[in-house]
Amino acid sequence: MMLPPTPRVQFLRGLIGDLRLVFPVGRVVVAVDGGLTGSPFADDLAAVFREAGADTFRASLGDFHHSRAYRTRQGPETAESYYREGYDYVTLRRVLLDPYRMGGSTGFQTAAFDEERDRPVQARWLTAGRDAVLVIDGEFALRPELREIWNASILLVNAPQDSVYLEDARPLENADILVDDSEPALPFRV
Repeated sequence: MMLPPTPRVQFLRGLIGDLRLVFPVGRVVVAVDGGLTGSPFADDLAAVFREAGADTFRASLGDFHHSRAYRTRQGPETAESYYREGYDYVTLRRVLLDPYRMGGSTGFQTAAFDEERDRPVQARWLTAGRDAVLVIDGEFALRPELREIWNASILLVNAPQDSVYLEDARPLENADILVDDSEPALPFRV
């Protein structure tokens, strides 16, 4: 299905063209660090990948949280403790990223935890062909232990960022692509 040729879609098509020059085949993981789970930018990026014929999957880091009990086991949650222990990156790798990268018929899961209900989600295993794209979004996507697992990373520079994260991860210095999406209809590279 062809998307309407709005300036936003045209911009995303150009972005995907650039990514496909570097990663034309295989399993590709693109991270969108926008401070939000369920980012409209990441959703639209995935839609444009689909329009281009790519087998495309969406995931959010927000679906890989630790439970509230785990996060507050040593006292009330602070910005520092949330940054350090808010997410379950071991599960993210075990059920999504590692099996996704293996290719073939290996199943992967795009969500493991429902933060709102504070409980694990029922496993829903997916598979994909040898060539596929995973677009994953969320806060802290460019933290040191994650940034090397993405094929490409996009930082939405207009999104609010936590000062602990900015100091530790330096996302502006480590993102592959910087995008200003403050006016959603007219995003542009910075």
